[in-house]
Amino acid sequence: MSKFIVTGGHKLEGKIKLSGNKNSALKLIPAALLGNSPSVLTNVPDISDVSVMVKLIESLGVKVEYKDHVLSIDPTTLNSFDPDPDLCSKFRASVVLAAPLLVKFGRAIITPPGGDQIGERLLDTHFSLLRKMGVTIERKDGRFFLEWKKRQSSKIFLEETSVTATEMGLMMASSLNETTIIEDAATEPHVTDLADYLIKLGAKIGGRGSNTLSILGTSKLGGAEHKVSPDHIEGGTFAIAAAITGGKIEIEDFVPENYPMILNYLGNMGVNFKEDKNSLTVLPSKLVSTRGKFQTRPWPGFPTDLMSPFIVLATQTQGTVLCHDWMYEWRMFFVDDLISMGAKIFIADPHRVIVSGPTPLMSDRLFCKDIRAGISVILAALTANGRSEIENIEVVERGYENIEKRFISLGAEIKRSEEDAKI
Repeated sequence: MSKFIVTGGHKLEGKIKLSGNKNSALKLIPAALLGNSPSVLTNVPDISDVSVMVKLIESLGVKVEYKDHVLSIDPTTLNSFDPDPDLCSKFRASVVLAAPLLVKFGRAIITPPGGDQIGERLLDTHFSLLRKMGVTIERKDGRFFLEWKKRQSSKIFLEETSVTATEMGLMMASSLNETTIIEDAATEPHVTDLADYLIKLGAKIGGRGSNTLSILGTSKLGGAEHKVSPDHIEGGTFAIAAAITGGKIEIEDFVPENYPMILNYLGNMGVNFKEDKNSLTVLPSKLVSTRGKFQTRPWPGFPTDLMSPFIVLATQTQGTVLCHDWMYEWRMFFVDDLISMGAKIFIADPHRVIVSGPTPLMSDRLFCKDIRAGISVILAALTANGRSEIENIEVVERGYENIEKRFISLGAEIKRSEEDAKI
């Protein structure tokens, strides 16, 4: 197990280019299996979750070439509907493979997916959508056996605004020669990115970016070249890193329409920034909260994946704020690490914490519990006084590309070690 040794107290300054969106890439790769000819994805992030997804589709017979953020996928050699159970258990996105496999074979075998342990993450909404499209589902020996004999389009109202269910519905509907309507659809940037790619493959999709999608598919989907959109969660993370260290960072590949609520919340914490067409510059700021409550909600609201870094920002901001993430009941548990570093945080319940700041943070021995909690303790260590040891960093590398080198390029003092951590 690797660890980071971080010496805090350095201002982060310079330019950083955003990687491709993790959540986009992990859905575009399965979607490429829908076509009858090869696709090329560019700006694919070099992260471990992508590596696992590539291995998964290779295990299904797909020809893949991956080099320098370019991923070539030839689905014409796809020959199995049974993804490797061990690989499926490593991350959440493996469940999405059910969609293209049902399209191509009329059958799929799904292992309950793994991923971050941040609370209850059921498959009920996904399976409800599948059943409405005619899929039968049977559970045997801990796995799900799916069949799509009666392929039907319909008007589907999602029981919750699920990103993954929306994406699976988009993929399957794109293969039907009839119109499917999905209401209460998710609208996150990565959902829109998937819709744009499916349009290139030959589907006709109306309402992209809205809660009602109209999909007229075709049984003759092709291939296409598509650039993975920049990761706005990573953009928000680097913006917070600049703010808490008193530095100045120019974030390149900035897409303004992906940041309205993120910048609104950062502005309410006193973060000073300047927007340009393709970049966001975070300037040295006097951090003072002008608002008492911050909460996540479905897009275009504040994203749950940024709440953990936002809590670190709150520890360095003057004022007392309530941070509320209603989605996942274990998302907040990482704040124990911040409290041990000296942060003044009251845990109201599994979904809400009250943070009073600013408080100087002390170095500590830390552990990455999930992707977003992991990046958050790294952020805390960057602003802390002294030398922190952070274990289980492989979790963070599931979602953040070359994070060690990129922080170092901005002036951070981080060393990687393969040795056992010492107290």
